[in-house]
This record gives sequence, structure tokens and C-alpha cells, in this order.
Amino acid sequence: MPNVTLLIPSRCSLGENPLWDEKTHVFYWTDIDTGEVHAWSEATGQASRIYAGPKVGGFTLEADGALALFRVNDIARLGDDGRCTRLIPFADEGSERFNDVTADPTGRVFAGTIGRSKTSGGVFLYEPDGRSRLLFRGTGVSNGMGFSPDRKTFYWTCSTTSRIFAFDYDAGSGEVSRQRIIHAAPSTSGIPDGLTMEAAGSFWSARWDGSRLVHHLPDGTVDREIAIPTLRPTSCCFGGANFDQLFVTSARGSEEPAESPAGGVWRVTGAGEGRAVFRSRLFC
Repeated sequence: MPNVTLLIPSRCSLGENPLWDEKTHVFYWTDIDTGEVHAWSEATGQASRIYAGPKVGGFTLEADGALALFRVNDIARLGDDGRCTRLIPFADEGSERFNDVTADPTGRVFAGTIGRSKTSGGVFLYEPDGRSRLLFRGTGVSNGMGFSPDRKTFYWTCSTTSRIFAFDYDAGSGEVSRQRIIHAAPSTSGIPDGLTMEAAGSFWSARWDGSRLVHHLPDGTVDREIAIPTLRPTSCCFGGANFDQLFVTSARGSEEPAESPAGGVWRVTGAGEGRAVFRSRLFC
């Protein structure tokens, strides 16, 4: 049986983008609303703020260990010294900001956005050589993404329509095709938000306003759920020495009572095993 415990009582307004660095055993996440990035060390059990500035909708681990922060108007490299350098400008009249990003097996980054309308958001592709292009539009809130273990399928979440899609994925070019719906979430389960892949190819989807994580088989079929003791779990990632711990971020609404743990980070054991995230190569 899965075991769920509150790991970090961070009380984030909008905790998001959980990410585990398997080389340093450090867990990262962002509080989007406050423009902060935090880090928790497994060795010390302590959490600290490592960045404060423009809102970070998502970030990736770079091949050299730095973080690539996808902010409102740019992408910045955050080094060990806490300084942001080497900015890549971002401007798209259809998007308000980045929201949820993921690196692919070659070091590219798939970067989702929040749209200024219910259909103007989308997903951009950033290449290691500096080129970028729009892959597709059609959402108000682009969310959780991932790649199948055989590197042939790309998963993408549209929170606006509460649907999860699969695409054929070409690792050589980064192109995606043959978009199809694999899951349409009922309103009773909450809104699909961030997701994380299991090593075997299934995936977990966090459910905003649903107080749960939902486990999907590769074809989208739901086979089980885990209750999370907060209304708005936002995303999750595997971590720990054996990638058998699931770290779950959450958001805190204005209606939450003062004693509520909402906005914290939960740790779930007994939920399967993941894998190391792919690392981006935008700045190295």
C-alpha cells in the first residue's frame, strides 16, 4: 500500500515543477506565484530558497547541473552561485508565460505556455543550437508532459479541456504527430495537471481540485489512484536513491485555513519506480 507523508511544510501559493537531481540527491520545485525556486537536500533534510525573481513557470536540469529557468519573458541559466546568466528572450503574443516544461532525450526542451485565451497557449520546442519553433497551439493551460521509455510517444496534458493526449514522437527531429486523446477526466476526479513517467511506461497524473494522483497505463487507461491530503496537488516526480519515492507539489488557495498543510510537498512510497529525468543542453 502506498504511504503518504508531508515532507516539506512549504505552504507555497502555487508549488510546481518538482524535479529530482540524481547526481546531488537534491529535490527542486518552484512557487510560481511568488517567483521563487526552492531546493531540498536529502543529505541534510533542509530546504532553502535558491532563486527569487521573475516568475518561473518551469525549469529543467542542464547537462552540467545548472538549472534552465523558463520565466515570463526569457529563459535563464541559474548557476551554483545563484546568479542568472545567458538569457534567451521569449516573446509570444498568444502566451502569458511558460507553464510546465520538460527536456527530451536529446537535450531539447518542450516548453508549454499559458495562453491569453483558451486556445492561444501551446508548446514550443527549443533546440540545443539555439533554434526554437512552435509545435502546436490550442490550449489555455499547457501542462504535464513526458516521453515513453521506447522514445516513440510524447504525452501532453491540456488542463483547459481536462484531457491527456498522446503523439507519435520522432527523437531525431523533435517533431510530434498523430495527436490523439487517451484520457478525458471526469469532473469528479479533478483537473489533470503535472505528470511523471514510470520506468515501465505508465504514468502518474496530479489532479488539481481532486486531492489525488491518478495512475495511467500507457494507453491512458486508469487503473488506480492515491489520495493526497490537500485539495490541489499540482505535479509529481520520482526521486530518491532508487527512484522509488514520489514527490508531490501542491498549491494553497486563499480559502485554506491557517493550519492547512496545503502548498506543501508530500512524499509517497509504494507507488512504483521512476527514472532520471532527461537533461537539457540549452546552455552547455
